[in-house]
Amino acid sequence: MKEIVSLRLKNARALNGLSQQEIADRIGITKQMISKYENGIALPSSRILLQLSRIFNVKLDYFFSKNIVDLGVINFRKKSSFSKKKQESLKEKIRIQLQNYIQIENILSIDSTFNNIIQNEQIANLLDIESVVLKIRNAWEIGLDPIHNIIQLLEDQEIKVIELYDVDDKFDGLATFVNEKFPIIVVNGNFPVERKRFTLLHELGHLLLNLPDCDVKTQENFCNKFAAEFLFPKKMVVKEFGGYRDKVSLRELIEAQKKYGISIRAAMYRLVDASIISEKRNIDFYKKINSDPKLKKEVDQPRFETPEKSNRFEQLIYRALSQELITLSKAASLLNEDLEKLKRSSLI
Repeated sequence: MKEIVSLRLKNARALNGLSQQEIADRIGITKQMISKYENGIALPSSRILLQLSRIFNVKLDYFFSKNIVDLGVINFRKKSSFSKKKQESLKEKIRIQLQNYIQIENILSIDSTFNNIIQNEQIANLLDIESVVLKIRNAWEIGLDPIHNIIQLLEDQEIKVIELYDVDDKFDGLATFVNEKFPIIVVNGNFPVERKRFTLLHELGHLLLNLPDCDVKTQENFCNKFAAEFLFPKKMVVKEFGGYRDKVSLRELIEAQKKYGISIRAAMYRLVDASIISEKRNIDFYKKINSDPKLKKEVDQPRFETPEKSNRFEQLIYRALSQELITLSKAASLLNEDLEKLKRSSLI
């Protein structure tokens, strides 16, 4: 018991980015006592645990639940200024949500085995990305059609998606395997919908692509190409915009944004990639929007209207509840909801 409580206390402190001294000061005990709790030398009393649960904003049973999640290698590639303390806090937020997710799947005896159909496909250059994207789209039975809900699509393929809202813009997203089995993608839920969709698919690239030995910048280029091709396949770019052109209108780009859920900036790169416009024209485009704040605001406006959401986790909890596999109290804990409110919403 001491070992479980000590580990969960360390995790909860990492979650909140607090020092042992800060916790000790809030409770009114010594830093040395907190150290004893975290090292399994002493067990906090029920009174202390209640205070800790309030400080860390977690349920009391958090301190007694075994950790069933082993996060794989997580690389915070996006922003070098993302501090170590913030990284540890983020890891624990992910761990908590995944632990709940895997727990409810285990209760329902759900087999969430994932099959990476391109794991043996060697990627040598950017052109290889186009063929593997087409292979995935065909296997997932979406053809070349626009994707209306990427999160739902990924979760239908047994890839768990976590949206985090209490993070700043220093975090974009990440992907890893949990317990060497469950693929997960974490994304900043505060992003505009087009950026969120691109980030989800960029991270999917990191999960699935069998990339050559290359530096981080090259890896990012491969995954950007993967995301762009997945969102707006080259064949569809040509279909929508035709052959080589000297100019395109903002109205055309807006319609592509609405249809494919891709930002106008990313759509312009797709036009260059499909040899519809020149790289010089793309550079001119950026010069123009950077010199015209009003135009820049219009270009960057989110317009894709289909919600990027999945309620699978909540649905699984209500399913377990209706089958009497979990109690109302357990459901409330997993959903982090008030028990009385849950009672009212679960009545039929």
